[in-house]
Order: sequence, then C-alpha cells, then structure tokens
Amino acid sequence: WWGWSGNGWLAHSNEKDEFVSSIGPALKDFAGSGLVHMVGGIGAIVGAIVVGPRFGRWEPSKEAEFEGHSMPFCVLGTFFLWFGWYGFNPGSTLSMSTKDAANLAGIVAVNTTLSPCIAGLLVFFLRAVVLPPRLLDVGGFCNGILAGLVAVTAACATIKPWESAIIGFVAAFMYQGASMLLKKLKVDDVVDAFAVHGACGLWGLCAAGLFGNPDEGIGGNGVFYGGDQLGTQI
Repeated sequence: WWGWSGNGWLAHSNEKDEFVSSIGPALKDFAGSGLVHMVGGIGAIVGAIVVGPRFGRWEPSKEAEFEGHSMPFCVLGTFFLWFGWYGFNPGSTLSMSTKDAANLAGIVAVNTTLSPCIAGLLVFFLRAVVLPPRLLDVGGFCNGILAGLVAVTAACATIKPWESAIIGFVAAFMYQGASMLLKKLKVDDVVDAFAVHGACGLWGLCAAGLFGNPDEGIGGNGVFYGGDQLGTQI
C-alpha cells in the first residue's frame, strides 16, 4: 500500500499533482524488487530462523542427504519462473495500445533477459572455478538466474540494457555472498529464498536509485546521472 497504492508515504500526489514521496521523489519499484521480492525474502529468513534447521542439516556426515532430489525439475521450474517474469515485468507497463508503451515493454523484456543471463553465468563460473568444491553447480546457476531477475525488476523500465547487465553482475555476488553467509550462520534456508529474493531485492531497489538517465525520457533518476532517487530507494 505504501508504495503502489498512489496514496502511500513513499508514492503519492502532492498539491501540484506531482508524484512524490514524503522524503523526495516517489519510490521507483516498477514490478516489485522490494515490494514483492525483498518483503518475501525477509519473511523467508524470519521463518527459517523461527522454525530452525532440519534434523541433521549441519552434520557433515549427512550433507548429501540434503541435496535436491531432481535437478531436471529444478531447471524446468526455473524456466517456468523466467517465462512468467516476461508477463509481470513487461506486463507491468499495463498497456500495449501505443507505440511508446510497446517500446517500453520491449525495453523491459530486453532488460529482463540480460540481467539473469549475466547473473546466472557468473554464479556458475564462481562455483565452477573459484569457490570450493569447484563443481559445475546447475542449482547455483538456476538461483543465479533468479537473482538477476529479482534484481532488475525494480529498474527494468528506467534503465538501458547495458545497465541491466551491470545490475545482473552485482546480483550474482549479492546472491552468492548471502547464500554463503547464511550457511556460515547455520540458518537453514532450504532454497536460498533470502539470498535470491531478500538480498537481491534490496540490491534491485538500490540499483533503481543508481541507474537511469533522466535525459533518456523513460523515468530514470539515478545518482550516476545527477538524480536524487537513491535516498527514497534506501
């Protein structure tokens, strides 16, 4: 309500009929990096902490018992999600009745492709070459794809494609770092829900305040271009 209703403290109309927030420009979260994914990710980590780890989860001798039972289903589910993202990211333009709306939906679709490609491949590379045990981790690849999707969701309508690639690049490290941190803290987040949705949702919100050139005419207000959006995003 506070972000998308049009009447919340982070997005409402002032007396001049300008869309603002109580602290400056209105929140930019086009399709929900923060309002959907970060909120869900925080709920996931709270649930994981309250419920506690599965029996034997942190015993080295039982580690293999907690691996996913079907990698093909994991990959299939990932592509179902990715396909769905083309509905609620480009679909959040809410219309395709004009040339400008169609062009915007096209930009959103391109950004919704590039960011997850970069994030997924980078996580796959890190786990294959850099991080022990240096194996080809398809599950990590899938979660990297989702991390890139989550991260670009806030800014996908206000950035250029090369900016979405950078967002995906950073999202890979956000996901991997959060995943490793939770394991270090022995928080049993079964599917890395917080690492994907919480950490990368937070990054996506911040990215919408960093990127987006106002001169492009698509709603950007990033600090890298002299904008003042980041304060509201934080």
